[in-house]
Amino acid sequence: MDFAFTAEQEMLRDSLGKLLTQAYSFDQRQALLRSGQPHSSAVWAQLRDMGLLALPFAETEGGLGGSVSDLVAICELLGRHLVVEPYLSSILLGGRALALGGARAGALLEAVIAGEALVALAHEERHGVGPLALLGTTLEQGRLTGEKRLVMGGAETVTLIVSARAHDRLVLVMVDPATAGVTVRRYTTIDGRRAASLQFKNVAVDAADVLHDDAEQVLAGVIEDALLALCAEAVGAMGALLEASSAYATTRKQFGVPIGSFQAIAHRLADMKIACAKAHALLLYTTALVESGKCGSRDIALLKAQIGRLGRSVGESAVQVHGGIGMTDELAVGHYLKRILAVEAMLGSTDYHLRRLGAG
Repeated sequence: MDFAFTAEQEMLRDSLGKLLTQAYSFDQRQALLRSGQPHSSAVWAQLRDMGLLALPFAETEGGLGGSVSDLVAICELLGRHLVVEPYLSSILLGGRALALGGARAGALLEAVIAGEALVALAHEERHGVGPLALLGTTLEQGRLTGEKRLVMGGAETVTLIVSARAHDRLVLVMVDPATAGVTVRRYTTIDGRRAASLQFKNVAVDAADVLHDDAEQVLAGVIEDALLALCAEAVGAMGALLEASSAYATTRKQFGVPIGSFQAIAHRLADMKIACAKAHALLLYTTALVESGKCGSRDIALLKAQIGRLGRSVGESAVQVHGGIGMTDELAVGHYLKRILAVEAMLGSTDYHLRRLGAG
């Protein structure tokens, strides 16, 4: 297995890195969040122009047919720059779930790829992303009932892609959030992204709005790819924290010497470096397994659980190295920790994925 990015992927990362360095500095990001806008329309358009919105979709769907390793390569940079654009919610989750509907996705999928519309996948419930038997949302006789939590991008979407249990099958249906019976509670996650909790009370669903009537296996593949992308974001954030902490320990002085010369700080930095190396290696290894067709659900669960543990350790250590200033809004350190904690909570927490490992 090859654990290195290809030359084309390195070129893509270089281009994306330059774009985010110029248009998405920490100060620019904070100004965007203070403005109340869910994301930067200018940056979203630039991501579209680079082909990133089309990258995860097959050529038959109007996309570029990118691989999982392509997504990992770019999502690591999105995490490093704390990007709040709805790439995960509208492209990797909502968009790819929409594409499962084939011809029924129609013009809406084209609009999503063109950056003209946003969609969101409403799947996670109180049980995380568990099997069909634990899915509480139901579709019976054309009526949708249930609740969904932590719906990323659910506050701005034009269409919700909702998973529901119909007898012994998992179905995907398109729902307009303005439909009677749909209640949307909007909020901002701790890392600055927009999300929503949804409640469906006897919502009417037309047969034409059913995207897929047996979607359990194919949706699991979409979620596993999204988990890889989430872990890549966390690894990018961890790398940024290591760099910031190392630089701070070199320049910050106490008693006339850099604090990095103190044994406690030096050991903490060493532990951070080891944790980052472990997380990056496991991410690339799991990506290679996916690329070779040898990855199972246990491998994805192991990755998510380990990234959650290692990421939390790196984030907390970075705050300790920086001291009290590490938790202020004026410094990026606390925001990276929030991103890592948010990633840990999405699509199943660390404990949830550890239970999956124990049960498998």
